[in-house]
Formats: sequence, C-alpha cells, structure tokens
Amino acid sequence: MEVSLSQVRIAVAGCGLIGREHIARIIASERAQLAATVDPSPEAAEYAKELGCPHFTDLDGLLEADLADAVILATPNHLHAPQAIQLVEAGLTVLVEKPVTHNLETARALVELVAAKQGRVLVGHHRAHSPIMREAQRIVEEGTLGRLVGIQGSAIFYKPEHYFEAAPWRTQKGGGPILINLIHEIGNLRQIAGEIEAVEAISSNATRQFEVEDTAAILLRFTSGVLATFLLSDATAAARSWEQTSQENPSYSTYEDEDCYVISGTQGTLSVPTMRIKRFADGAERSWWRELECSVHQLHREDPLILQLDHFCDLALGLAEPRVSAFDGMQNLRVVDAIERAIATGKLITL
Repeated sequence: MEVSLSQVRIAVAGCGLIGREHIARIIASERAQLAATVDPSPEAAEYAKELGCPHFTDLDGLLEADLADAVILATPNHLHAPQAIQLVEAGLTVLVEKPVTHNLETARALVELVAAKQGRVLVGHHRAHSPIMREAQRIVEEGTLGRLVGIQGSAIFYKPEHYFEAAPWRTQKGGGPILINLIHEIGNLRQIAGEIEAVEAISSNATRQFEVEDTAAILLRFTSGVLATFLLSDATAAARSWEQTSQENPSYSTYEDEDCYVISGTQGTLSVPTMRIKRFADGAERSWWRELECSVHQLHREDPLILQLDHFCDLALGLAEPRVSAFDGMQNLRVVDAIERAIATGKLITL
C-alpha cells in the first residue's frame, strides 16, 4: 500500500484483548498503517498471518527490521517499563497502555528517561480523549455546579471466567482490578477535581478468591478539599461502570439510565455519563425544601480509542504534546500505590 507522508507506521506489541482493539482502529484509520505485530505466542503469529502483516516475537526483531515509526505497547503490566525504555532509547514514539508501569520505581525511571531523551510517550488513559469527560470537566470549570464538594463513583461489573483463563497473570499480584481498572477512574477523577492528597481503602477477595482483590471501597481527599467515595468490583452483576454507561464501546451491554459518577457542588449536581444536571436556579434560595431545575446536557459521543489514535499520530509527527504524558501516568499510579498501601496498613495514606 502506498503510504502518504503524513501516515504513521505503527506496530502493536501484544495481541491480546486491548491489542486487537488498537489493531482494528489502525486498520480503519487513514492516518495510520499497521506496520507489524509483536508477540511471542503461536496464536499471535497465526493472527498476524490473517492480517497479512509482518510479525516478530520480540521488539529486537522489530527494531532490527526498521518497519515502524511508533509502537503501541499492549503487553502485560510488568513489561511496560523495560519495553518503553527500549523504544524510547531507539527514538520511536510510544503509546504505553495503562498503567504506565507496574510500580513507581520503574515509572520514575521512565519519566526521567523521557525528559532526558525528549522522548515522545503517550499513556493509554483513553478516557482523557472522551467527549463525555471533556464536557464534564468543562461544566465543572464553568461553575455550573457551584463550588465542588464531593464525588460518588463506581466501577462495578462482572468479568467472565474466560477473561482470566486467557491471561492468568490477571489473577496474580499486579493484575487485579485496582491496577487494571481503577487506574482509569483515578485519571477521570483527577481530570474533574484535580490532585488527590490522601486516601483510605479496604478490599476483599472473598468472591473470586484469587491472589488479588475482586472488590474495594475507597475514600479520597483532593487538595481542594473535595471528597470522593468509590466502589470497585469485577464480581458483581451490575452495570454502573464506565464501559456499561458511556456507550462508547459497542462490545459492552449499555444502559442509558445508569451513571457511574455523581459530581456534587454547592449549586447543583452532574450525573455522568447521562449528563443529567439538577441545580438551584441562579439567585434562588438554596434549600432542600426548594425544587431543583432539571436538565440534560447534550453531547456527541465518539470512540475515545479512535480519538486517542489520532492524537498519537499527531504526537509521532511532532504536531502535539502528549495529552496524558508519562508523568501523568506516574501520578495516576502514585494514587493507586497509595490505595494499595492503605489497604495493606489500614491507615490513612497521605501522598
């Protein structure tokens, strides 16, 4: 296929669930070309044959072939740091799936390398590209809700057994919903309310009885004084998660009447992603005896993975700075690390 000057050659390392989602969007994009896949498994090699693209068992082979301008790392969490470091050293643009790395020490090493090498690294917190999140952030910043007071959040859903059978590392330390799923929510909450300064949390593995948790209840305090509560579980027959409410990914069942966040201020509340607003009329007395005005903020939904890919192409071409940098990814990981320490110690953890 003839490649235009603006088309970015992208390789995808890791041909699992999220890797194949990225591959599908690259193939459909006019701005990107699928340069190769990288994965040591025989199944991935067969998948690459079906796609008709070059395949490598490791990044060394990809780099030696010099086929890619950029690489998406959709590999297990513990591989993110060494692989991202290898690619930054080689001068390639990198999209690292969240979490940016599996611990803070390696995250700091990557951040320092990116700064030293002026590397181009984007972290795959794709909801930062969602029109829903952008509008929620705008509504809060414009003061529609008054002064922000609190947030109630949830990510409660049920992961099927084959999810764990396909990748047993998800049942082990580093693969639980706190690191895989909650880190997305931390990115969202920081986008809405700013930096988090303290956390408390408890968790349970009583339902699935894996090495890692299946449920957690979390309290967060932001530097602004805003407080948040959050319930996380991958073992509940529920639909109050981003995936099942946002309608951004047709792979999931969706329910138009469900929300995963309620953002509350002194003037009103915003439920996300239904975008229902309940607020006191401007100038009216604020009282629980007074009726609230009810409205729905209209928005246009788009696939944030497509928007992220477009932004990644801009990054590779030197047309943009990363919307979610390696430093941002490390900040999200710092909060998750604090939550894990709060669970382990039973104490309030101040960041």
